[in-house]
Amino acid sequence: MTISEKLKIIQKASGFNQVEMAQRFEVSFATLNSWYNGKSKPRAEKQALIEEYYLEVTGQRQITDEYLKVKKIQIKKRSEKHSNILKEITSSPDVKQEFILKLTYHSNKIEGSTLNEKETGLILFKNIAFPNKTLSEQLEAKNHQTALDYLFDYILNGGEIDEPFVLKLHSILMNGIINNAGEYRKHQVRIMSSNVPTANYLKIPELMAELFKKIDKKNKDIITFVSEVHSFFEKIHPFIDGNGRIGRLLLVAMLLRENLAPAVIKQGTKHLYYIYLEKSQMGDDNSQLQNFICDAINNGLDILERKV
Repeated sequence: MTISEKLKIIQKASGFNQVEMAQRFEVSFATLNSWYNGKSKPRAEKQALIEEYYLEVTGQRQITDEYLKVKKIQIKKRSEKHSNILKEITSSPDVKQEFILKLTYHSNKIEGSTLNEKETGLILFKNIAFPNKTLSEQLEAKNHQTALDYLFDYILNGGEIDEPFVLKLHSILMNGIINNAGEYRKHQVRIMSSNVPTANYLKIPELMAELFKKIDKKNKDIITFVSEVHSFFEKIHPFIDGNGRIGRLLLVAMLLRENLAPAVIKQGTKHLYYIYLEKSQMGDDNSQLQNFICDAINNGLDILERKV
C-alpha cells in the first residue's frame, strides 16, 4: 500500500482534514498535500510516523503489556505527587474552572455540539447566550457544568458510585432537554456508526446492577478496571440520550475516587476513541482503550499541574 493510500485511510478514519494531518506529522500543508496526492514521498522518519498512525487509526497497533505497565507506573508516580487530587481541584478556582471548561467542551463536542471552546466558556462562566446557536446545546453546556459541580461535591464527601448517583447525574445533564431525564430507556436503540448491539431495554436494570457490582470491587490495576467499566456501560447504553456524556462523567468519578486526575478525552481524538471503544466492546482487545485512557488522564494531570 502506498503512502498516499495510507494517508487517505488515515483521513477517513480520523476525521482530520489535510491541515490537521499536516500538524499531526509536523510538516507544512504543501508537503502533506504532495504526499497525499502521490507527487512526492516522505523521508524515512516521516514514513515511520505515518505507518504508526495508520496502524493506530485502523485499530491494528499492538499495545504490549510491558508498554502499558510502564505507562501506568508513570501515571501513578505523577499522581502520587498530589495527596488529594479532588480536594486540590475544588480548592483551586482556576484549576476547577479549567477542568469544567475542558470536560464540558470536549464531551459535548464529541456528541456533535457546534459550540467552540471560547463560546462554551462564555456560556459557562459569563452566562452569555448566543442567538445563532441552538438553545439545547447551550443548555447542554450549562447542565454539564452543573453535573460536574455535583459530581465533585459528591465524591469529595465520600458518596458511593451507585445507581442513584448515575440516575441523578443523568437527570441533571438532560434536565429540560428530554422528558425522561434520570430514567432508563423503555425501548431499543442502536449506537450510531457502530457494530456493537446495545442491551435489550428489559435487561437494563439487571445489567446496571452488574455494573455497580463491578465498580464496588477493588482492583489494583485501576486503568484496566475503569476501561472495562466504561466499555461495559457504553455497551449497555441505558438511557435514551446522554450515554456518552454520562459514561465519561462516570469515568471521571471512578478516577477521582482512586486519586487519579479526570480523563480529558479531547474531541480531536473522537474517531480513535470510538475505534478503541468498539474493539473493547466486541471482545477483541481492551489494551488500546486502556492506552487511550492513560493519555486522557495525562491530559487531566497537565491541567492539574497548570501545564496547559
